[in-house]
Amino acid sequence: MAGTRGRFITFEGGEGTGKSTQSKRLAAALQARGLDVVLTREPGGSPAAETIRGLLLSGRAKPLGVLGEAYLFAAARIDHVAELIEPALDRGAFVICDRFADSSRVYQGTAGGLPADVVDELVDAAIGFTIPDLTIVIDVPVSVGLARVGHRSEGADRFESDAVAVHEERRRGFLALADRFPDRCVVIDGSREKDVVSAEILNLVLDRFGPFGEGARGD
Repeated sequence: MAGTRGRFITFEGGEGTGKSTQSKRLAAALQARGLDVVLTREPGGSPAAETIRGLLLSGRAKPLGVLGEAYLFAAARIDHVAELIEPALDRGAFVICDRFADSSRVYQGTAGGLPADVVDELVDAAIGFTIPDLTIVIDVPVSVGLARVGHRSEGADRFESDAVAVHEERRRGFLALADRFPDRCVVIDGSREKDVVSAEILNLVLDRFGPFGEGARGD
Protein backbone atom coordinates (compact mmCIF):
# COMPACT_ATOMS: atom_id res chain seq x y z
CA MET A 1 0.00 0.00 0.00
CA ALA A 2 2.97 2.28 -0.50
CA GLY A 3 1.96 5.77 -1.51
CA THR A 4 -1.63 5.39 -0.33
CA ARG A 5 -3.23 6.09 3.01
CA GLY A 6 -3.84 3.08 5.21
CA ARG A 7 -7.08 1.78 6.66
CA PHE A 8 -8.35 2.36 10.18
CA ILE A 9 -10.43 -0.42 11.78
CA THR A 10 -11.82 -0.11 15.30
CA PHE A 11 -13.39 -2.68 17.59
CA GLU A 12 -16.13 -1.61 19.99
CA GLY A 13 -18.48 -3.23 22.49
CA GLY A 14 -19.08 -3.75 26.16
CA GLU A 15 -17.00 -5.65 28.68
CA GLY A 16 -16.17 -9.26 27.87
CA THR A 17 -17.37 -9.13 24.28
CA GLY A 18 -14.08 -10.44 22.89
CA LYS A 19 -12.80 -7.24 21.29
CA SER A 20 -9.21 -7.76 22.36
CA THR A 21 -9.12 -11.37 21.20
CA GLN A 22 -10.73 -10.61 17.85
CA SER A 23 -8.61 -7.53 17.15
CA LYS A 24 -5.46 -9.62 17.73
CA ARG A 25 -6.76 -12.39 15.46
CA LEU A 26 -7.61 -9.95 12.68
CA ALA A 27 -4.19 -8.31 12.96
CA ALA A 28 -2.48 -11.71 12.69
CA ALA A 29 -4.59 -12.71 9.68
CA LEU A 30 -3.78 -9.49 7.80
CA GLN A 31 -0.08 -9.71 8.68
CA ALA A 32 -0.07 -13.24 7.27
CA ARG A 33 -1.19 -11.68 3.98
CA GLY A 34 1.88 -9.46 3.94
CA LEU A 35 0.24 -6.27 5.16
CA ASP A 36 1.78 -3.66 7.42
CA VAL A 37 -0.49 -3.87 10.48
CA VAL A 38 -0.42 -1.81 13.67
CA LEU A 39 -2.43 -3.22 16.57
CA THR A 40 -3.23 -0.75 19.32
CA ARG A 41 -5.77 0.01 22.04
CA GLU A 42 -7.56 2.71 23.97
CA PRO A 43 -7.07 4.17 26.40
CA GLY A 44 -3.40 3.84 25.60
CA GLY A 45 -1.38 3.09 22.51
CA SER A 46 1.32 5.72 23.04
CA PRO A 47 3.57 6.30 26.07
CA ALA A 48 1.65 9.29 27.42
CA ALA A 49 -1.71 7.65 26.73
CA GLU A 50 -0.63 4.47 28.51
CA THR A 51 0.15 6.53 31.60
CA ILE A 52 -3.35 7.99 31.49
CA ARG A 53 -4.75 4.46 30.96
CA GLY A 54 -3.32 3.37 34.28
CA LEU A 55 -4.95 6.31 36.01
CA LEU A 56 -8.35 5.64 34.43
CA LEU A 57 -8.60 1.87 34.77
CA SER A 58 -7.29 1.82 38.33
CA GLY A 59 -10.22 3.98 39.43
CA ARG A 60 -7.96 6.75 40.72
CA ALA A 61 -9.61 9.23 38.33
CA LYS A 62 -13.15 8.27 39.35
CA PRO A 63 -13.39 11.06 41.99
CA LEU A 64 -13.03 13.55 39.12
CA GLY A 65 -16.47 12.52 37.92
CA VAL A 66 -17.59 11.51 34.46
CA LEU A 67 -16.62 14.84 32.89
CA GLY A 68 -13.12 14.67 34.36
CA GLU A 69 -12.70 11.12 33.07
CA ALA A 70 -13.97 12.20 29.66
CA TYR A 71 -11.27 14.89 29.49
CA LEU A 72 -8.62 12.34 30.43
CA PHE A 73 -9.82 9.97 27.70
CA ALA A 74 -9.68 12.86 25.23
CA ALA A 75 -6.15 13.80 26.33
CA ALA A 76 -4.98 10.20 25.89
CA ARG A 77 -6.65 10.04 22.48
CA ILE A 78 -5.00 13.25 21.25
CA ASP A 79 -1.56 11.79 21.96
CA HIS A 80 -2.49 8.37 20.58
CA VAL A 81 -3.72 9.80 17.28
CA ALA A 82 -0.75 12.14 16.85
CA GLU A 83 1.99 9.77 17.93
CA LEU A 84 0.85 6.40 16.56
CA ILE A 85 -2.35 6.27 14.52
CA GLU A 86 -1.80 9.09 12.02
CA PRO A 87 1.86 8.24 11.26
CA ALA A 88 0.89 4.61 10.63
CA LEU A 89 -2.00 5.55 8.35
CA ASP A 90 0.21 8.01 6.48
CA ARG A 91 2.68 5.25 5.63
CA GLY A 92 -0.13 3.02 4.36
CA ALA A 93 -0.56 0.65 7.30
CA PHE A 94 -3.71 -1.03 8.53
CA VAL A 95 -4.36 0.28 12.04
CA ILE A 96 -6.53 -1.96 14.22
CA CYS A 97 -7.63 -0.38 17.48
CA ASP A 98 -9.30 -2.07 20.45
CA ARG A 99 -11.75 0.76 21.36
CA PHE A 100 -11.70 4.30 20.05
CA ALA A 101 -13.92 7.39 20.17
CA ASP A 102 -17.21 5.48 20.12
CA SER A 103 -16.40 4.12 23.56
CA SER A 104 -16.41 7.68 24.89
CA ARG A 105 -19.77 8.29 23.24
CA VAL A 106 -21.19 5.28 25.07
CA TYR A 107 -19.29 5.11 28.38
CA GLN A 108 -19.24 8.82 29.21
CA GLY A 109 -22.24 9.81 27.09
CA THR A 110 -25.07 7.28 26.81
CA ALA A 111 -24.31 5.37 30.02
CA GLY A 112 -22.35 8.07 31.84
CA GLY A 113 -24.84 10.89 31.64
CA LEU A 114 -22.85 13.51 29.73
CA PRO A 115 -24.86 15.30 27.02
CA ALA A 116 -24.16 13.91 23.57
CA ASP A 117 -23.05 17.30 22.25
CA VAL A 118 -20.43 17.63 25.00
CA VAL A 119 -18.98 14.19 24.23
CA ASP A 120 -19.06 14.84 20.49
CA GLU A 121 -17.14 18.09 20.96
CA LEU A 122 -14.46 16.29 22.98
CA VAL A 123 -14.27 13.51 20.39
CA ASP A 124 -14.01 15.94 17.50
CA ALA A 125 -11.28 17.92 19.25
CA ALA A 126 -9.30 14.75 19.94
CA ILE A 127 -9.53 12.96 16.59
CA GLY A 128 -10.02 15.67 13.99
CA PHE A 129 -10.38 13.89 10.66
CA THR A 130 -9.06 10.55 11.94
CA ILE A 131 -12.33 8.67 11.53
CA PRO A 132 -12.41 4.86 11.33
CA ASP A 133 -13.00 3.32 7.92
CA LEU A 134 -14.73 0.39 9.61
CA THR A 135 -16.02 -0.10 13.15
CA ILE A 136 -16.77 -3.66 14.26
CA VAL A 137 -19.23 -3.67 17.15
CA ILE A 138 -19.07 -7.03 18.90
CA ASP A 139 -22.30 -7.69 20.74
CA VAL A 140 -22.97 -10.26 23.46
CA PRO A 141 -25.60 -10.45 26.21
CA VAL A 142 -24.38 -8.66 29.31
CA SER A 143 -24.57 -11.87 31.36
CA VAL A 144 -22.19 -13.56 28.92
CA GLY A 145 -19.73 -10.67 28.90
CA LEU A 146 -19.62 -10.35 32.67
CA ALA A 147 -19.15 -14.10 33.07
CA ARG A 148 -16.09 -13.87 30.82
CA VAL A 149 -14.73 -10.94 32.82
CA GLY A 150 -15.25 -12.90 36.01
CA HIS A 151 -12.89 -15.62 34.82
CA ARG A 152 -9.97 -13.26 34.24
CA SER A 153 -7.11 -13.71 36.65
CA GLU A 154 -6.35 -10.00 36.99
CA GLY A 155 -9.81 -9.08 38.34
CA ALA A 156 -12.27 -6.40 37.26
CA ASP A 157 -11.08 -2.89 36.43
CA ARG A 158 -12.80 0.45 37.07
CA PHE A 159 -15.39 0.00 34.31
CA GLU A 160 -15.85 -3.77 34.45
CA SER A 161 -16.96 -3.52 38.09
CA ASP A 162 -19.93 -1.22 37.40
CA ALA A 163 -23.51 -2.31 38.08
CA VAL A 164 -25.29 -4.66 35.67
CA ALA A 165 -27.76 -1.92 34.74
CA VAL A 166 -24.87 0.25 33.57
CA HIS A 167 -23.53 -2.58 31.40
CA GLU A 168 -27.00 -3.03 29.88
CA GLU A 169 -27.14 0.67 29.07
CA ARG A 170 -23.73 0.47 27.40
CA ARG A 171 -24.87 -2.47 25.27
CA ARG A 172 -27.89 -0.47 24.11
CA GLY A 173 -25.62 2.49 23.47
CA PHE A 174 -23.30 0.58 21.15
CA LEU A 175 -26.22 -0.85 19.18
CA ALA A 176 -27.66 2.64 18.86
CA LEU A 177 -24.31 3.92 17.60
CA ALA A 178 -24.28 1.22 14.94
CA ASP A 179 -27.65 2.56 13.78
CA ARG A 180 -26.34 6.13 13.92
CA PHE A 181 -23.28 5.35 11.75
CA PRO A 182 -24.43 2.53 9.44
CA ASP A 183 -21.84 3.25 6.75
CA ARG A 184 -18.90 2.35 8.99
CA CYS A 185 -20.40 0.21 11.80
CA VAL A 186 -21.14 -3.51 11.52
CA VAL A 187 -22.58 -5.49 14.44
CA ILE A 188 -21.12 -8.98 14.96
CA ASP A 189 -22.63 -11.61 17.26
CA GLY A 190 -19.77 -12.33 19.66
CA SER A 191 -21.55 -15.04 21.63
CA ARG A 192 -20.53 -17.72 19.13
CA GLU A 193 -17.32 -19.76 19.00
CA LYS A 194 -14.19 -17.61 18.62
CA ASP A 195 -13.22 -19.20 15.30
CA VAL A 196 -16.66 -18.53 13.82
CA VAL A 197 -16.52 -14.89 14.89
CA SER A 198 -12.96 -14.49 13.58
CA ALA A 199 -13.91 -15.91 10.19
CA GLU A 200 -16.87 -13.57 9.85
CA ILE A 201 -14.76 -10.55 10.77
CA LEU A 202 -11.97 -11.47 8.36
CA ASN A 203 -14.41 -12.00 5.50
CA LEU A 204 -16.03 -8.65 6.32
CA VAL A 205 -12.65 -6.90 6.12
CA LEU A 206 -11.69 -8.70 2.91
CA ASP A 207 -15.00 -7.80 1.31
CA ARG A 208 -14.58 -4.16 2.37
CA PHE A 209 -10.89 -3.64 1.62
CA GLY A 210 -9.34 -6.77 0.06
CA PRO A 211 -8.63 -9.40 -0.91
CA PHE A 212 -4.95 -9.46 0.03
CA GLY A 213 -2.57 -12.29 -0.77
CA GLU A 214 -3.13 -15.84 -1.94
CA GLY A 215 -6.19 -17.68 -0.68
CA ALA A 216 -7.56 -14.56 0.92
CA ARG A 217 -11.03 -16.05 1.26
CA GLY A 218 -11.71 -19.38 2.86
CA ASP A 219 -8.61 -19.65 5.06
